[in-house]
Amino acid sequence: MLLLLPLLPLAPLFLRPPGAGGAQAPNATSEGCQIIHPPWEGGIRYRGLTRDQVKAINFLPVDYEIEYVCRGEREVVGPKVRKCLANGSWTDMDTPSRCVNRTPHSERRAVYIGALFPMSGGWPGGQACQPAVEMALEDVNSRRDILPDYELKLIHHDSKCDPGQATKYLYELLYNDPIKIILMPGCSSVSTLVAEAARMWNLIVLSYGSSSPALSNRQRFPTFFRTHPSATLHNPTRVKLFEKWGWKKIATIQQTTEVFTSTLDDLEERVKEAGIEITFRQSFFSDPAVPVKNLKRQDARIIVGLFYETEARKVFCEVYKERLFGKKYVWFLIGWYADNWFKIYDPSINCTVDEMTEAVEGHITTEIVMLNPANTRSISNMTSQEFVEKLTKRLKRHPEETGGFQEAPLAYDAIWALALALNKTSGGGGRSGVRLEDFNYNNQTITDQIYRAMNSSSFEGVSGHVVFDASGSRMAWTLIEQLQGGSYKKIGYYDSTKDDLSWSKTDKWIGGSPPADQTLVIKTFRFLSQKLFISVSVLSSLGIVLAVVCLSFNIYNSHVRYIQNSQPNLNNLTAVGCSLALAAVFPLGLDGYHIGRSQFPFVCQARLWLLGLGFSLGYGSMFTKIWWVHTVFTKKEEKKEWRKTLEPWKLYATVGLLVGMDVLTLATWQIVDPLHRTIETFAKEEPKEDIDVSILPQLEHCSSKKMNTWLGIFYGYKGLLLLLGIFLAYETKSVSTEKINDHRAVGMAIYNVAVLCLITAPVTMILSSQQDAAFAFASLAIVFSSYITLVVLFVPKMRRLITRGEWQSEAQDTMKTGSSTNNNEEEKSRLLEKENRELEKIIAEKEERVSELRHQLQSRQQLRSRRHPPTPPDPSGALPRGPPEPPDRLSCDGSRVHLLYK
Repeated sequence: MLLLLPLLPLAPLFLRPPGAGGAQAPNATSEGCQIIHPPWEGGIRYRGLTRDQVKAINFLPVDYEIEYVCRGEREVVGPKVRKCLANGSWTDMDTPSRCVNRTPHSERRAVYIGALFPMSGGWPGGQACQPAVEMALEDVNSRRDILPDYELKLIHHDSKCDPGQATKYLYELLYNDPIKIILMPGCSSVSTLVAEAARMWNLIVLSYGSSSPALSNRQRFPTFFRTHPSATLHNPTRVKLFEKWGWKKIATIQQTTEVFTSTLDDLEERVKEAGIEITFRQSFFSDPAVPVKNLKRQDARIIVGLFYETEARKVFCEVYKERLFGKKYVWFLIGWYADNWFKIYDPSINCTVDEMTEAVEGHITTEIVMLNPANTRSISNMTSQEFVEKLTKRLKRHPEETGGFQEAPLAYDAIWALALALNKTSGGGGRSGVRLEDFNYNNQTITDQIYRAMNSSSFEGVSGHVVFDASGSRMAWTLIEQLQGGSYKKIGYYDSTKDDLSWSKTDKWIGGSPPADQTLVIKTFRFLSQKLFISVSVLSSLGIVLAVVCLSFNIYNSHVRYIQNSQPNLNNLTAVGCSLALAAVFPLGLDGYHIGRSQFPFVCQARLWLLGLGFSLGYGSMFTKIWWVHTVFTKKEEKKEWRKTLEPWKLYATVGLLVGMDVLTLATWQIVDPLHRTIETFAKEEPKEDIDVSILPQLEHCSSKKMNTWLGIFYGYKGLLLLLGIFLAYETKSVSTEKINDHRAVGMAIYNVAVLCLITAPVTMILSSQQDAAFAFASLAIVFSSYITLVVLFVPKMRRLITRGEWQSEAQDTMKTGSSTNNNEEEKSRLLEKENRELEKIIAEKEERVSELRHQLQSRQQLRSRRHPPTPPDPSGALPRGPPEPPDRLSCDGSRVHLLYK
C-alpha cells in the first residue's frame, strides 16, 4: 500500500520552466493550485490535458478538478476527486487519499440500523427516503476508507407516520436480535416517541424527516440528531417575507399536533419581535371546515398553514368552497409536500383536481434547502443532480407522485453522517478506536463516543454542507418557492444565520402585486343630504320672516283693544320663541361637510340652547295663558271675583320661571358634562367594484358622557309640560273670557305642538343613525309646529283687523256705539253676562214671592182643618175636592218664569 501525500500550496503563480516545450495549460491565469503528480500503484486523471502538458506546468487554474485512480485490485480510499479553490488549495486536503487492497465482504462484520419509514399516513416520506437510504448504504459499504472492517445493514418497518404503529415496531427492533447500533425514525410524532425511549437503551437516534421544534430539547431528547432542520427554521424566512411585502397582520391555521403547535408558538414570538401581529389563530384535529369558515368571516388575508399533506388537501377543498383564494389572499405552506400533492386522488374530499388547482394557485412555500444548489461533488463523489438521476431510476413511480422525494437527500446524507461517525468511533481514520461489535444496550461508553463523533460531523453531502448545532438539528438555507401555473418555481433563498435574502424577482401575483394584509378600510363620513338641508333651511328662513312679521304686527297694533285683550306681550314671546326654534334648524344640519372638528362643540351647544330657549319662550307663553284660564275659570263660587282681575306680572313670572329652569339646566349640562363630537361606526360596506377595499361608514353626533341622563331630565319635564298643556287645553275648550280672547287658538296650537313633539322626540332617537331621516323628522317638526303656532295665533288677528277695520284703541272704542261690535264674540259675552245678572235678580224676587205664598197657604190650611174635620175616603176612589196645591218652586228660562207643581 502506497500513501499519496498531499502537497502544501505554494505561491499563487502559474509557472512554466523557461524553454519548456508543449502547449500552455488551458485557462491559465495568475492564480491556481500546485500540481499533484500521480503516486505509485495509482494515478491522477488531469482532465483536458495531455501527458506532455502536465509535465510542462506547475500550477493548475481555479475550479480545475483532478481524479485519483488505482491500479489492479486496489481501490481509492479517501477523496477520489479534488477541486482547486480560489485560495490556492485543493479540497479535502486534511483527508489523505490511499490505494488499498479490496477486502472481501464476507470478512466484514455487520452493524445493524433500525429504521422506521412512513410509507403512508400524514407524510408518506418513506416512499423516496427508503430507496435513498438503501442507495447510501451501497455507496458507503463500497468504500474501503470508511468502515473498512464493517458493513452497515438495514432493518426497517413501515410506521405509517403513526406513533401507535411505531410503538409496536420499536418494541420489535429493541427486543429482537440483532442489536441495532442506531435508530432512524421519520415523522416528528414517531421521532418524539423513539427519541424519548432511546435514552433508556443507550441508543443514538438520527432522523431524516423530523422537523418538530420540540425535538431540539436536549434535556428531553439527549441522544437525538436530525439531518432535517427544525421547522422553526422556516419562521425567520416567513418573517423576512412578511417584512419584504409590508405585511403587519397575519392569520394561522394548524393541525393540532405537537410539531405544528410548537412551530406556531415560535413564529408568534418572532413576529411579535418584528412588530407583526397574528390576528387570528385557528386549529383543527381532523375536519378543517369550521376553522376555514372562521378565517373567511374574520377577513384573514395572509394565512400561514401548518398541517400534513393529507390534511392540506382537506383544507384547500374547504378553501375552494369558501372562496378563500385569489388575488386577495396569500397562503404560506410547508414545502415538503409532493410537487403534485393537490392533484393526488383523495377519497376524503369532494373537490375535483381543477378546483384544487385553482384554490392552491399562487401560494408560497418555505422549504429547507435539501438539495445542494451548487451541484458540486459530495463526499460520495456524486453531485446533487447525479444523485437525483440515480434515485429517480430506483423509484417505482414518478418523483412528483412519490412521497418524501424532496427529503431523500437528507436521508442519503443521514447514512453518510452515521457512517462517518462510526468510522471515527471505530478508528477507521487511522486512530485507535473501539470495536463496534462490542456495542450493546448497556454500553454507554460506545454511545458517548458515537455521540461526540456525530456532534462534530462536518462534510459536504448531496443536500449541502452537513453540520449539527448544539441541539442536534441541521443548519441549512431555506428555499422559497411559489406555485405558478400548477408547478413550483424558485423565487429566492434565505440564509437565516447571515440574514441574507437572495431574491430572483420571479414572483407572480394574480392581482399583479402582493395583496394587502387586510382589507383596506376607507373611513367615510355620512353627511346630511345637501338638498334636504337647503330645502328645510329655506322653509326655516321663511318661518323666521313670518315670525318677524307677526311680531312687528303685534307690536304695531298693541294699542288696539282686541290685541290688548290677547295678552300681546306673551304673543310676542311666542313669536320670539318660534324664531329661535326655527334658527336651531341651521346648526342641526351642520356637520363635518361644513365645519371643522374644532368647531363641532360650538355647533352642538348652539343646537341645544336655541331649541331649549325657543321651546321655553314659545310653548311656555302659550302654556302660561292656558294655565291662567284654567286656574281662574275652575274656581269655586266664592272666588268668582278673581275672574274680574288679571295681573299680567304673574303671567310674565310664570314664563320667566320656565325659561329660568331651562337656563339653569342647560348651563349645568354645559359646565358639568359639555357636548362634544362623537363618532358612530357602522358595519363595513363592500364597494360595487372588485377592489380590495371596504368602506367604513361613520356618523358624527353631538353627545356627552352621561347623555342619556341629561336627555332624561330634559325630556322628562318638557314632556310633562306638553301633557299638562294638552289637558288644560281640553279642560278650557268651552271657556270664554274677555281677558284672554285667543285662548282657544292657543289651545289649538298647544295640541299641534305637543303631538308633534311627543312623536318626533322618540322617533329621532330611534333614527339617530340615519342622518337624513333624523334631521327631516326633527327639523320639519320644528318648522311645522312653528308655522302652525304663528298662523293660528296671529293670522286671525290680522284678518280681523284688516277685514273689519278695527284699528282703534280702547278709548276710541268706548266713544263709539256698540253697533260695530254687537256681532263679535266679546259683545255677545258681555250681553250674556248682563242678562244673567238680570235673571238672577228676577229669580231672587220670585223666590221671595214663592216663600210668601207658601206661608199664606199653610195658614189657610190650618184654619180649614179646624173648621172642617177630614172626611172619610170615597169608596169609588175619587179624589177629594179642594183648593189647588200651592206651587213648589219657580224656574227661569230666559226672561220668563214658570211655576212648577208637585
